[in-house]
Amino acid sequence: MKYAGMPFGMWLLFRRSFQRELCRTLGYTRKDAGQITKDAHLKYRKIISSLPEFEKGDRFKMNIVSCAMFASFLLKMPRKPDLPSATDYYRDAMMISTMRAFCRISAKNKYTSRDLASMQKTAAFRAADRNPYSWNMDYLPYPDGSGYEARFSYCGVCHLLQDLNLYEYTPAMCQLDFSMSEAGGGSDFVRQYTLASGGPYCDCGYKKKKV
Repeated sequence: MKYAGMPFGMWLLFRRSFQRELCRTLGYTRKDAGQITKDAHLKYRKIISSLPEFEKGDRFKMNIVSCAMFASFLLKMPRKPDLPSATDYYRDAMMISTMRAFCRISAKNKYTSRDLASMQKTAAFRAADRNPYSWNMDYLPYPDGSGYEARFSYCGVCHLLQDLNLYEYTPAMCQLDFSMSEAGGGSDFVRQYTLASGGPYCDCGYKKKKV
């Protein structure tokens, strides 16, 4: 994968928040946080260059790029955080004002005919059959019309974090789904299983909020 484009843009957008939360959430000094960020940038570029290019139409490229960014910081921390601390760190680093605005815009378009058609197209695309760092998903609308479930049988984040010997931190990324749904405000997010916790699949359920 080329660094130019989305990976470069993601670094510019989130670098400051990932560095800030090293101090706020994990207790590093500003000096140490600056050095970790500098080292993480080099590692991030190396991880990105090791990934295959995503196919046109694969909607999950941003997911793997954000995983690469999280992993690069974890790998350059002199002391590894426990899972609850890593979960808070990733959430607070990602949920900046720009991300919250993106979630609100996405929520407004959820359940539209265009959104539902996009989900069906993604399910049929089965990108992970050709790229182990992408996802395979089934689209399962709720019979009562209250929303739908995106059910993932394969997860690119799991694969990348296994490659980097960071698999124990996968649930920290899974938890962000709840924060993004809450920020959007249009759905109640429900989940029973994740692949990272040994479940048969990852279920991402979106139920329309009752007004």
